[in-house]
Amino acid sequence: MSSAKQQKSQLHPRNKNVNRYDLSALVKAKPELKQHIQPNKFGEDSINFSDARAVKFLNTAILQHYYGINNWDFPAQNLTPPIPGRADYIHHIADLLAESNGGKAPTGNKVTCLDIGVGASCIYPILGVSEYDWNFIGADVEPKSIASSENLVKNNPSLRGKVELRLQPNPLNIFFGIIEKEDKIDITICNPPFHSSREEAQKGTRRKVKNLKGKDSKTLELNFAGKTNELIFKGGEYVFIHTMIKQSKAFAKNVTWFSTLVSKQSNMKGILNALDKIGAKQVREIPMGTGNKVTRVVAWSFN
Repeated sequence: MSSAKQQKSQLHPRNKNVNRYDLSALVKAKPELKQHIQPNKFGEDSINFSDARAVKFLNTAILQHYYGINNWDFPAQNLTPPIPGRADYIHHIADLLAESNGGKAPTGNKVTCLDIGVGASCIYPILGVSEYDWNFIGADVEPKSIASSENLVKNNPSLRGKVELRLQPNPLNIFFGIIEKEDKIDITICNPPFHSSREEAQKGTRRKVKNLKGKDSKTLELNFAGKTNELIFKGGEYVFIHTMIKQSKAFAKNVTWFSTLVSKQSNMKGILNALDKIGAKQVREIPMGTGNKVTRVVAWSFN
């Protein structure tokens, strides 16, 4: 196995939100956003990121203004994904696929991407179709999330015929039960549940709210919302990704690249060791940074 190649962490240059938000344009796209704009500590107009409704209005407006997605509605209890960070993942894997495409990010039907944990928002397929016109398979263990994503595909003409949704019948499986014998997939993506328990998730939320508000919150509210299966997996991110690595070997002929987000740097050593043991021939570690959050993509291939 080659050692993981590192790249410098930064917001991707092709990211539509690489510069500051155009708040006036976003309010025009989603008027409800206006009531959630307030001065930040520097006296500049900003969003109240500690309010789940404000976060959803903001990201709905971003999708409408920057990506032309006019119908993005899903249950309030589901995770509201921050668009710039999700878009960064898509752009970085496009660069990875460009390595075998003459240095140019491939577009259109020749690319099929499998999103593990597509969720109710269908966000990665939406961004991947909008930016590169790729085909997507979206998998999830939650029937209501699959139904919500199917509804989004139906209500946005640009997504029709580009996104197929598949229900994972066994929550302990990642690829088994989803990837079919005849599937040819260029890359898999995943934003794994990173908390190992409800207590850990609540602790993380308290810390986030304190950072946003500058004080502790007695009543917990996830500012990006999120149902249990979206945020929590027994053993957390570490166990989820190790399960993914273990199962990936069985689909080496179906999939060119496997990838996942890794939120905790402390998990990287074990992940790289697992990839070495399973015989991955190529490994990439791609740092990403949006705002104060630093994360990374790990990608591996058996080819």
